[in-house]
Amino acid sequence: MASDEEDQGGAGGNRGATQVLVLGVVAWAAMGLATSGDQRVLALTALLTAGVGLLAWRRCDWFLAAVVGLAAVCVVTGGARAAAQAADPLTGLVADGASAVVDVRVSGNGRLWAPSGTRPGLWRGSAQLVHVEARDGVWRSGASVQVRATGDLAAAWAGVPMGTTVRAAVRLGPAEPGSGLAAELRATDRPEEVAPPDPVAAAVGALRRGLVVACAGLWPEPRALVPALVVGDVTGMTTEMRDRFVVTGLTHLTAVSGANLTLLLGFLRALAVGCGLRGRWLNGVLVAGVAGFVVLCLGEPSVLRAAAMGLVGLAALGRAGRGRQGLRFLGVAMVAVVLAEPAMARSLGFALSVLATFGLLRWAGAWTALLARWMPRWCAEALAVPLAAQVATEPVVVYLSGQVSVVSVLANLVAGPMVGPATVLGLAATLLGPLPLPLALAPAWGAGWFAQGIAWTARLGEALPGAAVPWPVTPASLAVVVLGCVVLVLLAPRVLVRPWLALGIAAVVVVALARTPTPPGWPPRAWAVASCDVGQGDATLVAVAPGQAVLVDTGPDPGLLRRCLDQLGVTHVPLLLLTHLHADHVGGIPALADRGVAVVATSPGAAPAAQAGLAVALPGARLEPAAAGSAWAIGAARVEVLAAPGLTRDLVAGEGESSAENDASLLLRADVGGVSILLAGDAEEGAQGRHVALGDVLDVDVLLVPHHGSGRHAPGFIAAARPEVALVSVGEGNDYGHPAARTLRSVEVTGAAVFRTDQRGAVAVARSPDGGLMVTTQR
Repeated sequence: MASDEEDQGGAGGNRGATQVLVLGVVAWAAMGLATSGDQRVLALTALLTAGVGLLAWRRCDWFLAAVVGLAAVCVVTGGARAAAQAADPLTGLVADGASAVVDVRVSGNGRLWAPSGTRPGLWRGSAQLVHVEARDGVWRSGASVQVRATGDLAAAWAGVPMGTTVRAAVRLGPAEPGSGLAAELRATDRPEEVAPPDPVAAAVGALRRGLVVACAGLWPEPRALVPALVVGDVTGMTTEMRDRFVVTGLTHLTAVSGANLTLLLGFLRALAVGCGLRGRWLNGVLVAGVAGFVVLCLGEPSVLRAAAMGLVGLAALGRAGRGRQGLRFLGVAMVAVVLAEPAMARSLGFALSVLATFGLLRWAGAWTALLARWMPRWCAEALAVPLAAQVATEPVVVYLSGQVSVVSVLANLVAGPMVGPATVLGLAATLLGPLPLPLALAPAWGAGWFAQGIAWTARLGEALPGAAVPWPVTPASLAVVVLGCVVLVLLAPRVLVRPWLALGIAAVVVVALARTPTPPGWPPRAWAVASCDVGQGDATLVAVAPGQAVLVDTGPDPGLLRRCLDQLGVTHVPLLLLTHLHADHVGGIPALADRGVAVVATSPGAAPAAQAGLAVALPGARLEPAAAGSAWAIGAARVEVLAAPGLTRDLVAGEGESSAENDASLLLRADVGGVSILLAGDAEEGAQGRHVALGDVLDVDVLLVPHHGSGRHAPGFIAAARPEVALVSVGEGNDYGHPAARTLRSVEVTGAAVFRTDQRGAVAVARSPDGGLMVTTQR
């Protein structure tokens, strides 16, 4: 009977909670459509709202009337916001790439990349526009923007304290789609301070710096992870570490998310209850936790969204979340968020927060109760919570990542108990950081141990061959994911209540984790050449016989190369060709230790120390320099070195060592199964221009675009290749700006179809029975 009371009268309470949730969904959808900026969509939405309003009036349906009223408010609000943005002078300036002098208030989440080779230093950070001067116009603005500074300017911008208002000359450009930012400002001048941080910003900046200082003595992984867990500061995380968290489904821990706040508040609640706090005192602790979270994470719209969803998520784990009451809270939170910040309606981060919270509210409690019939309740909850969140968010996660994480539930089960202590201890270190005595070191040290456990979990989970299954991002494939989630929800009550059935399925998952996954449609039954998805690097395979392939370069990551070889069934590599010895082309060599590499051919410019390193890494292989005219006929394939420039004194003196090594890359042509491919390593415009003199031998079916699509290219080289298919092997979100837009335009002018590994995963090409080229991608 008590549960009925808490559920506010059984069916009536359920109906009321569902109605509030429907209002939240309506507000979300109406605001998303209204802020699209498309006048036709806005007009259609208004017309639909009016039609439903007429139906509500005729039926005297008060709930339907409420739906119409809320939708109308969202349409008006969102339409007004979209109209104001379209009329904003900033929109036109961004479209034109205009120059301007701006005053911006810098936030504290910038990231600095040190110079590397020919790449200059880079700094990126968010800021708020205060004042804009452009084209003889002056106006104030409060738009959120991203600032980008390169070269010598990067260090100058990185040194600006959080909350400081600075003035600088910039070039305006469009922000990344879906980021919610108004523009990207490319700094062309050093920042000049206009106003110091206000007291609140100065205090928050001191607290955040104190946390970083307190963590300075920790091991590398927890040193980067503790600030990410506590305040969402991911500047210390390496690309490899971020990828590891994506594969294992733990990336939400390092983002300013409702799920992260829910874990923090859940731990605070348990700690407060354990200390005997109840009622108002308990609520005061939780409110203080939310307030501290919002302030320390800079109070941006995404933080406020996370705070709202975190409070609702806490309701799912507490007394108020029983029955449908939590869904009522979720509906109210959705309405409040989209009305307060209309841009959130089109944010995928908001979608993830809403769906994860819905999963916790709708399924976590019931699934916990079913599992608790045959296992300890704490274990049941630890399994049910990540499972419910993953099922609810999986379609969006797959859309964003292009993969299905098999290890996610297990990784969250192991890491979950460590998140709360790491975050709370890190928060304590943050609050103690500004004090003169080193009081923050002890809690930082404790947080570091828990954070190291989370990092080990991500590392071990990512190392499993079946940790994630690459998945195509198409309407049909996403529909399959949605259908699978629906089936899982329907079957879960029947499965979870039966121990042997649940354990049997768990055993199947464990076996799957030990096997390298094969995504639907990948690999094709027959392929001639394939470009592996190895991140920011190159690794290209030329099929020579069943289970055998020539490999050109290895990419930077042995794990990614190993996964590609396993998926394509390559167990033996008779020939390894290395175009040059930069890390993004040779770092994956350890993956070849058991692949029977017989010959390793390298650029004649390879240093003796590098040659010695290859001999150690592949002790059974014969090393030989590759000279122009060298050729190998292996199985069905023929591979020829068209040019082997080597290093010259003039190149090094004129262009710098790294650029010279790029231009010393081998130029290779491979022919197999009626498909020809041209590979030029990281050759830049100088070497590419010289290669053009080789003539018709450059004319191929497939071109691996040199240097990952760098802007340093010779259009004449791409034109001489005349490819039908162009492959761009590039890492998603890389810091180099690869591939450059002008390089892609040069490729597209030839009529070639472009396939990028950052967008499509690995790419395989074969000659089809009708004589055309057949391209198969992972996603």
